[in-house]
Amino acid sequence: MKKKVIFILIVLLSLFGLAACSGDSEQAAEEEQAADTVTTASIVSEEAAFREAISSDGSWIIAALNDLTFEEAITVEGEFYNGGDSENDLYRKIAAYAQDDERNITDRYTITAPEMIIKSPNTRFQAGTFVGDIIVEANGFTLYDGTVEGNIYYAAEEYQDSAEITEDSEVTGSIEIRN
Repeated sequence: MKKKVIFILIVLLSLFGLAACSGDSEQAAEEEQAADTVTTASIVSEEAAFREAISSDGSWIIAALNDLTFEEAITVEGEFYNGGDSENDLYRKIAAYAQDDERNITDRYTITAPEMIIKSPNTRFQAGTFVGDIIVEANGFTLYDGTVEGNIYYAAEEYQDSAEITEDSEVTGSIEIRN
C-alpha cells in the first residue's frame, strides 16, 4: 500500500511538473511572437494592407511591392522601435522600392494620395515617389533619396527643425510650416 501511495505521488508530481513547464514554454512562445510582431516588416502590394501597415497596429518597416493609389488621406501613426526600446531606436520606414541581395535599388514605386499625414516619430520615406502633400505632425521626418510631387507642410517649427531632406531627394512644391 505504501508503494502505491508513493507511486501515485510521483505520478502527480510529474504531471504538475509537466504542466508548469508547458505553461513556461507557452509564455515564452507568446513573448517571442510579440517580439516578432514589433520587429517584422510589412511587405504590401495592396492599398488595404498598406493602410493597415502604417496604422498604430502596423509595423516599423512598410515595404511596397508596386505603385499604390488612395482616394483619401493616409495616416502614418504609432511608435515603433528598431531592435530596442530606447529613444534612439524609435523609427518608422516606408520603403517605396525594391532591392537586390546587395541592396542595390532595382525598382522605385509611386504612392499617390491627396495627403500623407505623418504622426509617427522618426518616419523615413525612402527611394520612391509620393504624389500628394505630406503633412508632418511628429519629430524626425526624413525624405531619403525620394521624391514628393507636392508640398511638405510641417504642423510646427520643431517638426521642421528636426526633419531632414537628403540632397538626393526632390520636392516639387513648397516646404513650409502650416498650423
